[in-house]
Amino acid sequence: KKYARNSRMMEIQERLTERALELLALPDDGVPKLLLDIGCGSGMSGETLSEHGHMWVGTDISRAMLDVAAEREVEGDLFLGDMGQGLPFRPAMFDGAVSISAVQWLCNADSTGAEPRVRLKRFFTSLYNSLSRGGRAVLQLYPETPKQAEMITMAAMRAGFSGGLVVDYPNSTRAKKYFLTLMAGPPAEIPKPKGISGSASEDSEAEDGIKMSGRVSGKRRKGDDGKASTGGKCHPDQKGKAWILKKKEIRRKRGYMDVKEDTKYTGRKRKSKALS
Repeated sequence: KKYARNSRMMEIQERLTERALELLALPDDGVPKLLLDIGCGSGMSGETLSEHGHMWVGTDISRAMLDVAAEREVEGDLFLGDMGQGLPFRPAMFDGAVSISAVQWLCNADSTGAEPRVRLKRFFTSLYNSLSRGGRAVLQLYPETPKQAEMITMAAMRAGFSGGLVVDYPNSTRAKKYFLTLMAGPPAEIPKPKGISGSASEDSEAEDGIKMSGRVSGKRRKGDDGKASTGGKCHPDQKGKAWILKKKEIRRKRGYMDVKEDTKYTGRKRKSKALS
């Protein structure tokens, strides 16, 4: 309930759904479309669909979130279900589908028999079948790693979809967003991403650490002797290449999207400029 009433989260959901609708590229013929909202949660994204004049059906694995959606009296029909078990809808039922921040959870093997590749196959196969010929699905997601993004995309391609990832603001560590844009029919041109001319300075790492959501962590850490130490008093070797690589790997496993790829320049000290 707190999530559903958080004005900041509502604003983010609305903005992401607006972008998903833009990528969905529905015909501007004045006829309302029937859309599927996958991982609809409390119905915030569905409200944006309603504001655009569309009818929608929402499905989510959380009964509590669907209860909140019902309390908010959203206009869509709500179904409880696990998308990893397949979508229980008849063939060609929907004109399009959207999903905001949900599909990446299919990659979590957090229970017995929850094999990510099997769950992805069930999901994308059933999604393909539920879309009308030529229908699109736009799935906004947060992949943990490039390999995970590739695994999700390839699962969609094997199910019969064409399309690919649209990455908005690819040069920004904060604004970067992934939209898997899929077509259930003949291949079509993938929409262009936003912000492709962003400044490279947005992606720069802090010289003495790893950026955390745009800020360098100032927390005190314990050294090898068990004593607390600050960033400026670390052992000279502690912030070398090995230390940086380790911290980056930890952040990747925790799902942070602002971790730059490793290169030969990672951990290399910058040369001081000579004063004239």
